[in-house]
Amino acid sequence: MSAKSGPLKGVKVIELAHIMAGPVCGVMLADMGADVIKVEKPTGDDSRRFTPPEINGEAAAYMMMNRNKRGISLNLKAPDAVKILRQLLAEADVVVENYRTGTMEKLGLSYDELTKINPRLIYCEISGFGRTGPYAERGGFDLIAQGMSGLMSITGEGPGRPPVKVAAPISDINAGILGAMGVCAAYSNMLKTGQGQKVDTSLFEAAIVQTYWQSAIAFATGKTPEPLGSAHPLNAPYQAFRTSDGWINVGAANQSNWLRFLDVIKAPELDQDPRFNSNAERIRNLPALIEILNGYLCRDTTANWLAQMEAANLPAGPVNDILQMHSDPQTLARDMILEVDHPRAGRMRTLGHPVKFSQTPAGVETAAPLLGQHTREVLSEMGYTAAQIEGLIDAKAVVAQRSQG
Repeated sequence: MSAKSGPLKGVKVIELAHIMAGPVCGVMLADMGADVIKVEKPTGDDSRRFTPPEINGEAAAYMMMNRNKRGISLNLKAPDAVKILRQLLAEADVVVENYRTGTMEKLGLSYDELTKINPRLIYCEISGFGRTGPYAERGGFDLIAQGMSGLMSITGEGPGRPPVKVAAPISDINAGILGAMGVCAAYSNMLKTGQGQKVDTSLFEAAIVQTYWQSAIAFATGKTPEPLGSAHPLNAPYQAFRTSDGWINVGAANQSNWLRFLDVIKAPELDQDPRFNSNAERIRNLPALIEILNGYLCRDTTANWLAQMEAANLPAGPVNDILQMHSDPQTLARDMILEVDHPRAGRMRTLGHPVKFSQTPAGVETAAPLLGQHTREVLSEMGYTAAQIEGLIDAKAVVAQRSQG
């Protein structure tokens, strides 16, 4: 399934982004068919050095975030390189950047400057805190955003325990997804009006929107929610329980599911217990409920409970580790594990695109580029001769691979 057939086929994106949030935005657009040209500094995206692990010398982290892109390397301290970038941006549909505030302005490539030469340009900025407000000048890191957004105050085993970061860099990833959503919306508007615009989102806001339920509770009660482990702040039982050989997630929150759950575990008397006969009471008495239900569920294996719950049409699932998720038949059926050929790492696996299109399928066509892998190719498309390209390489204005791999 080729990314060239995606819904964004023909859209040219210049990615001036490194590590994660910006590259997530770029990979989402690339998977959907956009021609994403990743511009790296001469030493490459910092994630190229996020090792171990590596595959034949190539960082696994970099390859995950940058498949489906073409890569060029420009030394933006050289005027000729800035000239190349300006030319690229003049002809692009979208630019995605996650530099610190002021960097693009210093290069003479601010939104105000670029819109003069390319009024249709969608200019997507992904930063730590957004380009306005008292924190606009601060750099952005996932850990910091998770803490400041309140996420770490509601993540963990329970009240009084140390704060816990969501293990995945959720603010980075979500900021990239929000950026891609913003780009698609702005591009749709540009097609109708002919006018581009700036799209501005941040790690901070990307983390804040993960607190929808907890913010709703705080707005209504004036009290800040506390961590609940795997439990839900509004519904119970809706969490992980220990079995005889592992863990199982059970979603028996509404009353019909609660009664089916009691049938499965053979505990109908719990519905007569005034502490548990409604969702509101189960939430109020959650610690007691968890202790009692763990006592029932630890009597059998995860697999046996899952079979019984599936037969009862009760929402439930295993708590998989990452390798178990990779081999899950639903993961595979949804093309979420794909293989691609990398010029150095060889045949390798990557994650698939999470949105399926019936007419214009997204997909993964190429592996992440080597540093400067497509420099010659892109410059040639821009009208540079072979001699001019070699001159730029000799002058260290650009970096290019000896061969195109």
